Amino acid sequence: MKLSTKGRYSVMAMVDIAAHFDNKPIALADVAERQEISLSYLEQLFGKLRRGGLVKSVRGPGGGYLLAHTAEETRIADIVLAVDEQIKTTRCTPGSPVGCKTNKSRCLTHELWEELGNKIYLYLSSVTLADVVENRVLGTSGELYRREQDTPVAAAQ
Repeated sequence: MKLSTKGRYSVMAMVDIAAHFDNKPIALADVAERQEISLSYLEQLFGKLRRGGLVKSVRGPGGGYLLAHTAEETRIADIVLAVDEQIKTTRCTPGSPVGCKTNKSRCLTHELWEELGNKIYLYLSSVTLADVVENRVLGTSGELYRREQDTPVAAAQ
């Protein structure tokens, strides 16, 4: 799967807004500074997120962006898809009966990679902004980090 900066940065910015939400719009300039993302790039992404119904914009002094839905209702997959990011792991069009080889057949591992793409989509659909903000996605990938924090001497050996 190739997830470009569009998808990653959109998720980072949406998590930032969810984490800093205080019933007031959040300026993209603040998000850009905290997340070290270009403001002009965020403006492009948030245009897509707004059209996708995931954020609302507030104009004028004190303006910025608000989540259109609660953090508990906003799924990571929806954010990625809103910025035109395809969740796919094959060269072929997802779900297409035609393969990507020159004779239009599928490669030997097509189903393997297509199923992986489906699993990734299902996972991202099961995770919400609230899950990320509240660190509920820190599974086994964070185990080493937690062990290092608990026992700094053991981690240094």
